[in-house]
Amino acid sequence: MGDGKKQALRVSFDGRLKLEFHGANITSDAGLLAYRELDEALELTARSGGLLDDWRTGKNTQHSLVALLRQSIFSRLAGYEDTNDGERLAVDPTMRQVVGGRATERTAASTSQMGRFETEVLTQPRNLAELTRLSGIWIEELRERQPMRDLILDMDSSVSETYGEQEGTAYNGHFNCTCYHPLFCFNQFGDVERALLREGNVHSAKDWRAVLEPVVARYRGQKLPCYFRADAAFANPEVYEFLEAEGYGYVIRLPANALLQQEIEPLLTRPVGRPSNTPVVWYADFLYRAQSWERARRVVAKVEWHKGELFPRVGFIVTNLTRPAKRVVRFYNQRGTAEQWIKEGKNAVKWTRLSCHDFADNQVRLQLFVLAYNLGNFLRQAVLPRAVRHWTLTTLREKLIKIGAKVVRHARHVIFQMAEVAVPRELFRSILQAIDRLRLPVAASG
Repeated sequence: MGDGKKQALRVSFDGRLKLEFHGANITSDAGLLAYRELDEALELTARSGGLLDDWRTGKNTQHSLVALLRQSIFSRLAGYEDTNDGERLAVDPTMRQVVGGRATERTAASTSQMGRFETEVLTQPRNLAELTRLSGIWIEELRERQPMRDLILDMDSSVSETYGEQEGTAYNGHFNCTCYHPLFCFNQFGDVERALLREGNVHSAKDWRAVLEPVVARYRGQKLPCYFRADAAFANPEVYEFLEAEGYGYVIRLPANALLQQEIEPLLTRPVGRPSNTPVVWYADFLYRAQSWERARRVVAKVEWHKGELFPRVGFIVTNLTRPAKRVVRFYNQRGTAEQWIKEGKNAVKWTRLSCHDFADNQVRLQLFVLAYNLGNFLRQAVLPRAVRHWTLTTLREKLIKIGAKVVRHARHVIFQMAEVAVPRELFRSILQAIDRLRLPVAASG
């Protein structure tokens, strides 16, 4: 086999093959350069670093906060869930170029440097607060280039299973596991407007105001039609009153009870005649006032009779929209996309990987995962050509990010010789061109 450092390895099944290892000149994540280009066009990490307090001194300042933030976000975007891969990523050619600064000539941050950044610097109360705000700030940068016509907010909770003695974890009977119970607020494009890590045994709607109110405040005054959707966990008069005061149209699922059933009693009688092969669906709406409500509100009901089922499927929605009942139900059903986005966050950027002991450390990690998710989603919804816009974030990671490349360094240039397999040159060029169109025009001098 040979013991020399530069001697190639050989295999027995084909004597023509030689195996050489050039770790510092080969990368498996060359597609991250497209995301870094998007980051630069939208000025995301460059501006974000200025929001964080830097109290480091001495050798701890070898890498700027912007560089460390980039390394934290881009490594997660590429599928590296924690800092354990820091030593390898520190010398990876793509990561060094993505991070920039000192890393381009030497190395990116090591595992220990990344660990201190995430568990000591970002966990400081002011830095954690700013980190939580960054997802919304980033969305504002994108929407400055691509304005929205209306705003639809979807709020939902999720589960992040835990397996150790992490602070704040608890058994949740609904999910039947020991976990954290994070809360997310998405817009209609799938971007996370704000996220909050919570203890495992809290109610699904706990701390809804801490998540929703800052998002509403950011859009206040933009004169957009604004809407809110949520499941029955958020059927709370305080939520209704808040949204009504802010001028939001809302559709929120309402838990069934005997009084609601009485309002639609005629629809609960099985249709006469031979059962239809397709479901028989009826809609109704009426005014209803629960004891905890200060006034009556409109409730929309949907009753479905399915062949072979003894009882109908009944659902209630409380709303302040005036559109027909069928359209209200259809609008509410689109809330299911939020569940798909949560699933993508779990699969593509692994935001359920919250394995630190301290709760504050895991709060930081969730926010970093959210930023990685948003950057990935920005590229999908604002940049990808129509032919591949259906790609999921997982597909993008496997086909675009995981492009292998050989790196050749010259005096004036660094050349990435990229493999042309799942993403050919023309597709990559169209992605870069679309990113270039997102840049704000430079003001003319003089």
